[in-house]
Amino acid sequence: MQMRQMQKEELENCVVGEAITLAAVMAVVAIAVMAVVVYKLFLSSKGSAAVPGGWKFSWAD
Repeated sequence: MQMRQMQKEELENCVVGEAITLAAVMAVVAIAVMAVVVYKLFLSSKGSAAVPGGWKFSWAD
């Protein structure tokens, strides 16, 4: 791949900011999904969770 200097028209067509916008949207979606999972997990009457490594949590009656 050879590098060359961009012309003025090419520079004007470059749009920046898509990557950070996409990353921000993905982060918000991931946080929302985790919030729903935690909400459902802690409001269940037979709540328990197992984490790799042998850790187990239970808050069932």
